[in-house]
Amino acid sequence: MPPRNPSPAAPGRPVGSRVRRVAVIAAPPVSMFNLAIPEMLFGKVEIDGGPGYETVICAPDPGPVTTTGGLDLVVPHGLEAVDGADTVILAGSGAYEDPDPRVLDALRASAAGGKRIASICTGAFALAEAGLLDGRAATTYWAYRPLLAARHPAVDLQDDVLFVQDGPVLTSSGYAAGIDLCLHVIRTDHGAAVANTVARLALVAPVRPGGQTQFTQTPLPPERGVSFADTRAWAMEHLDEPLGLTDLARHAGVSVRTLSRRFHAETGVSPLQWLLHQRVERAKELLETTSLAMDQVARASGLGTADSLRQHLLRRTGLTPSAYRSSFSRLVLRLTPGAETE
Repeated sequence: MPPRNPSPAAPGRPVGSRVRRVAVIAAPPVSMFNLAIPEMLFGKVEIDGGPGYETVICAPDPGPVTTTGGLDLVVPHGLEAVDGADTVILAGSGAYEDPDPRVLDALRASAAGGKRIASICTGAFALAEAGLLDGRAATTYWAYRPLLAARHPAVDLQDDVLFVQDGPVLTSSGYAAGIDLCLHVIRTDHGAAVANTVARLALVAPVRPGGQTQFTQTPLPPERGVSFADTRAWAMEHLDEPLGLTDLARHAGVSVRTLSRRFHAETGVSPLQWLLHQRVERAKELLETTSLAMDQVARASGLGTADSLRQHLLRRTGLTPSAYRSSFSRLVLRLTPGAETE
C-alpha cells in the first residue's frame, strides 16, 4: 500500500521557515544502522543557507546504551527530548517483544500532542503496543511480520512494502527502508528537490515508491548477468520522450517479456509503474525549481498535457500543480503567460 497523501503546507507559510526538530528514540539494544539513518539524512537538509532539521537522539536511561552489535553508545539525552520534537522516530530494537513502558508512555504522549511518529524496522512493535497502530495501515521487516500480526491483530498490516504512512504515523520495513521513510518525510516537509539533493549527497536512490516490495521475488542472480540499472539511468535522461516497454527492452537488449519479469524482480514494480513514478517526481521538481508553464512542465516530465499533470499530481499529493508550486517553490516567480494554467 503506497503512503497516503501528505498534508499540504499551510497556505502562505514559507516552507522551511523554521528548523524542525526530530527526536530519535534509542531503546536498548538498539540497531546502530537504524539509529544512524535519521541523523545522516536530516542532517544534510539545508534550507535558505541554514539547517532544516535538528536531530536529537534520546534514550529511556541517558548514558551508555547497548546496541544489537554488542557495543555501547553514549546517549546524553533522556526521553524529555521528545517533548520539544515535531517528529518522533523509534529505531529498531532487539527488545521489540518487550518494549520499555517509558518508551510507550512517551509515544502515547507524542500522539496525543499531534506529533508525527515513525518507526524503523522492529520499532513498529512498540508503536503497536502503545495502541498507535490499531486500525492503521502499517508494516515492519518481513521476517517479523507474522509475529506482529499475531500479537496485534488490530493492525492493518501491509505485506511486502517498504514503508506506509497512515495519517501522522509512519512505519517502515527493515534496514534501508528506513532511508526511504526519512526521504519521504523530507519530501513531505520540503519538496522533491530538497529530498533529491539529500539523496545525492548520501549516495542513495532518490525515489523508491513506498509500495515497492521489500525483497525481490527471484533471489537468484539475473539471467546472463542482465541488470537494468543502465536502462533506468538512460530512461531518467529521456523522461520527456514517449518511452514504452519496447523502447526500454530495446535499450536493455532483451525481449519485452524478459524486461517485464526481470525489471520487477530488481525493483519490485513494473517498468511502466516505475516510469510513471519517476515522471511525477520530475514534474514535482520542475514545479519547485522553475517557472515553466504547466504544459511545459507536463511535456518536460513526459506526462504529456497539463490535464494529465494535474490528474497525476492530485492523485499522488492531494495538491493541484499550482498549489504544489505555491507550497514548495523557493523561487520568486516571474511567471510566463499560462504558467498557472491547469
